[in-house]
This record gives sequence, C-alpha cells and structure tokens, in this order.
Amino acid sequence: MAMLVIGCDHAGVELKNNIISRRDEIHAGGMSVSVMDMGCFDDKSVDYPDIVDKVIDSYKLNKQNHEYVLGILICGTGLGMSMSANKHKGIRAALVTNPDLAEFSRRHNDANILCLGARGNVHLDVIFAWVKIFANTEFEGG
Repeated sequence: MAMLVIGCDHAGVELKNNIISRRDEIHAGGMSVSVMDMGCFDDKSVDYPDIVDKVIDSYKLNKQNHEYVLGILICGTGLGMSMSANKHKGIRAALVTNPDLAEFSRRHNDANILCLGARGNVHLDVIFAWVKIFANTEFEGG
C-alpha cells in the first residue's frame, strides 16, 4: 500500500481535496493509497510553513514504514511551499507546472516532494495528470 502525505494553505484546499478524492487513480498499477491530510481544511488564512513542517515530518516518518510515500504541498503559486520545504534536510521539493517538469524532476533530480500551485488557472484534471506522472516516474540514478 502506498501513502500520500498532503497539505495545503488556504488557496489549495479545493485542489488538495480533488487529489485526495482520486488517490486510488494515482499509481499506474492501481495501488491502493492511504492518505494523511495535514491541512488546512478551509479557506481561512494559515501560515504555510506550519503546513510544510507537518507534511515533511509525516513524510519522513512514513518513509520508514512504507515502500512508497508521495508528498504533496499546495499553495497559491507553489513557490512558497517549495522554498520552505527545500529548507529541510533530505528534501528535494519540485514546483511542477507542466508534464515535463513532473517527469524530469523525478527522473533526473530525484525530487521527493511535489509542489503545486492552485491559482494558475489550470484545470484540476491537468494538474492531476502531473501528479500521476510524478508518482509513476523513477529516478534514473547517477
């Protein structure tokens, strides 16, 4: 079973909930996915670094107990989440804005946290396709 550790600020609640609702579609092999939703849960303003800390801590803990853990952070642009996440030791957070970045952030850079922007006027299905690409791409090594 795979684990999805996901969190957002107030701008990303709708996108976060959409990804969670489609969690069992993420993996190409139809792997079942458990979810740890680290918030936030409504459109009231929050300090996004607090959400980042919760997601990163849970991601690291779950990496010890699960074969596959996908970490996702969402804010308005994805920039704040990615900058804050990359301050954590061992984290390589990638802001993904197209399918190529979703693939190559994993394949070439071994990114382990996917960051997404919710205010880019991109359809939820398109963003979910990036999630699937990120989740199903292996690091080439080297």
